[in-house]
Amino acid sequence: MRQFVVMAKPVGPVCNLACPYCYYLGKRDLFPADEHYQMTDEVLEAFVASFTQASPGPVVHFVWHGGEPTLAGVAFYRRAVELQRRYLPDGWSCLNSLQTNGTLLDQKWCAFLAEERFAVGISIDGPGALHDTSRRDHHGRPTHARSMQGFRALREHGVDPDVLCTVNNATAGAPLEVYRYFLDQEVRWLQFIPIVERAEGGPPGAASATSVSPAAFGEFLCQIFDEWARHDIGRLDVQNFLEALLVVAGQPANLCVMSETCGLALAVEHDGSVYSCDHFVDREHFLGDVRRDGLAELVGSAQQLAFGQAKHDRLPAQCRECAVLPLCNGGCPKQRLAGPQDGAPLNFLCAGYRAFYDHALPYLERMAALAHAGRRVTSLMGQLEAEERDDRRRWLATGRNDPCPCGSGRKFKLCCTAKLRR
Repeated sequence: MRQFVVMAKPVGPVCNLACPYCYYLGKRDLFPADEHYQMTDEVLEAFVASFTQASPGPVVHFVWHGGEPTLAGVAFYRRAVELQRRYLPDGWSCLNSLQTNGTLLDQKWCAFLAEERFAVGISIDGPGALHDTSRRDHHGRPTHARSMQGFRALREHGVDPDVLCTVNNATAGAPLEVYRYFLDQEVRWLQFIPIVERAEGGPPGAASATSVSPAAFGEFLCQIFDEWARHDIGRLDVQNFLEALLVVAGQPANLCVMSETCGLALAVEHDGSVYSCDHFVDREHFLGDVRRDGLAELVGSAQQLAFGQAKHDRLPAQCRECAVLPLCNGGCPKQRLAGPQDGAPLNFLCAGYRAFYDHALPYLERMAALAHAGRRVTSLMGQLEAEERDDRRRWLATGRNDPCPCGSGRKFKLCCTAKLRR
């Protein structure tokens, strides 16, 4: 049995927020107009039993997602935990992860999550002004204060939440403001998710107005990486950077977006329907029903294996010849909007990924070398500080008629000093 993930959707595409970039709210079109969006006890038990049986163990990792999964209520998750204990083999344990917008997390919720040792991720798009640009409720009201209240309530109960921050057309323009805000909140684990949605009615390859542009995404990651690599390694774990470091160090990526193939992250809807991926919940990628089909059989089905392999097989020639292919692998297939290139569409964010990996790779290679030598990767910060201090001294000691320290071969007065004047 292979280890795979299932994104369970206890209330389907229902959410108390109306974020314009959300890719899931539109999934209501798959269900009848009078649908009751709540996972029944029958579906819940079938899911818990099937996923536990399909897991290689000894830890079974349940992921609760949305929509907004807290809308299912605390009682739903108490029942889920009860069923998990019933179906766990002797000596096995469960890990539950909940991804939430945090706005409904009160004392009752936080006490339960702490008691059952749930891992919690909260979606926050940085400081209030940026967060509230997109993350508003169905009445148009801002939600940042409510999300942060939930964040602090978790901390008070001993739960240290991870943070998921989208990189959209608003947040992309303020990378350091966003990053330093999370530092001020003493966030320990941070993930940046680029927003890329196809423009409705637009030309092929066009992205929506809320999507981040390739150039802005690359610059966003580069600016934050420079700050992180010089000051915050070991203080704040940025998943985007650590996953890249893992690959550079010779290990396989954990994230499907960086993997050579995909297909090991299914989605189970509130009604028991199973789909190939959280990003491909549609009729074309319907796999079966958890009440009658085993999850092990579905993830190993010919349809799902072909879906996962297509990520690699449909790479355009530009990707196959790219120097950073091992780090990118074409990105998420959902974001392959641009093209076609040789009959295969190119990832919309290709230029941004390339800019970031080209920029970060020398530093990541140094970090990997430190780890292989048995040294702490945090020592890179001290190395960079010393190198840049010596570099500043070299520039200050350069005369106007000396060769420019940038290596252009021109005189300093005709090169970088002239640029600085402008």
